[in-house]
Amino acid sequence: MKAIRVDEPGGPEALRPVDLPDPEPGPGQVRVRVRAAGVNFIDVYHRRGLYPLALPFVPGLEGAGTVDAVGESARAFAVGDEVAWTGVAGSYAELAVAPEERLVRVPKGLEARDAAAAMLQGMTAHYLVRSVYPLGPKDSCLVHAAAGGVGLLLVQLAKRAGARVLATVSTREKADLAREAGADRVILYEREDFQAVVREATGGAGVQVVYDSVGETTWEKSLGSLARRGMLVLFGQSSGSVPPIDPQLLAKGGSLFLTRPSLFDYVADRDSLERRAAEVLGAVARGELKLRIGATFPLADAEQAHAALEGRRTTGKLLLLP
Repeated sequence: MKAIRVDEPGGPEALRPVDLPDPEPGPGQVRVRVRAAGVNFIDVYHRRGLYPLALPFVPGLEGAGTVDAVGESARAFAVGDEVAWTGVAGSYAELAVAPEERLVRVPKGLEARDAAAAMLQGMTAHYLVRSVYPLGPKDSCLVHAAAGGVGLLLVQLAKRAGARVLATVSTREKADLAREAGADRVILYEREDFQAVVREATGGAGVQVVYDSVGETTWEKSLGSLARRGMLVLFGQSSGSVPPIDPQLLAKGGSLFLTRPSLFDYVADRDSLERRAAEVLGAVARGELKLRIGATFPLADAEQAHAALEGRRTTGKLLLLP
């Protein structure tokens, strides 16, 4: 099979197209012919070695495709079933082997590309808005990187929860996308001080929650944008890691809360995974949650996909198509 492999940590050039033997499913596993693989910032962290994996490895944690082989004792799926996943390593390949308990069924009528685009980023937006800080009509929130894959979905889900949404983006084009998703106030962070704008827009009170996937360059002003007893949700670090924080900052800011959640802790058991995936994929299938697939790349062009993602030249979701 064709695959992408990382032999040593490095830049996008570390993603090497290779030919590998077809994997065989073991007990309780199924093999899937990958029709689309999601490209996410966690893949960048793995490639750089920020989140180290045993070398060499095939990157990619998300995708969708068709079951083409079933291992011994696997009973949940049959050959021909359409499935999707996240948290399954080795998705940058023509074939992927997965434990059957980590796969979910794709709703009828939903394309594989859309299923792959929705799994990691859609469920991330879902757990942030529904579980980490359950938004309601009395809340205001700030969403960073609002024109990215997670950001656009976060804005939509926050609006569906009834919250007021402030959003940061880097360009006017991205601002238009955030507004189309439902953002009430869009801030061009390279031209405006987002903390000052948030304070002005909320009458000095601040927002109840900041969803921050940027990290190093934004965390301090994110804290400064919070209302008393507000919560800073750091769920990514595209600009770099946040330095150690003195807890006194939280007290001085108004008894603030800080959390660094991970999707995989919110879909750790089968029931949580099925429920969250069903809500997200169902909303996409019904047209209630709009996806934006910003670009697709052939599998062999994974290097270019990562370069575009890291260069912040993208909007919405990136996919690799084996």
